Amino acid sequence: MLQKLHGVVLYVVKYSDKSNIAHIYTEQDGQVSFLIPAVRRSRKSAVNPVLFRPFSLVEIEADIRLKSGLHPIREARIWYPLDSLPYHPYKMGISMFLAEFLYRTLQEEDGNASLFAYLVNSIRWLDACGRDFSNFHLVFLLRLTRFLGFYPNLDDYVSGCCFDLLNACFVDGAPSHGLFLSAEESSRIINLMRMNYETMRLFVMSRNERNRCLDVIVAYYRLHLPAFPELKSLSVLKELYG
Repeated sequence: MLQKLHGVVLYVVKYSDKSNIAHIYTEQDGQVSFLIPAVRRSRKSAVNPVLFRPFSLVEIEADIRLKSGLHPIREARIWYPLDSLPYHPYKMGISMFLAEFLYRTLQEEDGNASLFAYLVNSIRWLDACGRDFSNFHLVFLLRLTRFLGFYPNLDDYVSGCCFDLLNACFVDGAPSHGLFLSAEESSRIINLMRMNYETMRLFVMSRNERNRCLDVIVAYYRLHLPAFPELKSLSVLKELYG
């Protein structure tokens, strides 16, 4: 059945010499795998593989086959054009990392209109931002936890307590399971959670501090998503901000 969908491109992998698989997060059905040509067959081709870059916002018409995990795309076009994100080296690095991150974390997620809106609005914000977006990926990942069910509980914070990574809350003493942050690092969680896209420029961090925050966030995700793998783009992002 032919179906028209809007989606966020996450990840493209080789399928054969002539075809690739594009993993796209759609508003209606969550993450779906689509079959696209590896190269554009002609100028008149209705599907141009160049459109399927990380974080591209696309409109597709696909042959949705209920008993198949791969759905051929019949037509594809840009749904919302991005001006800077596909060409700015730092924004490209952020988008590649976050798109791979989402590909790994949203594989079991169904369609979610609120999550889809969050992704689209975040991508559009990054595209429009002219400067001071070095903390974007940190804010994005922390706020994403709201949609995945493990947003940190900040209500019980008092100075000197520890953040329990496993139970996503602040505790008076070090928990016996050993998965926690020191009192000093726990105090920084509060500051991190205060950031949003508009205010993140006010939180100045060194390269080492930003990378440490990222390591903690990734470790936090791994605790709550046990099958979460190593990310190829993580080291690239860290080097980019070196």
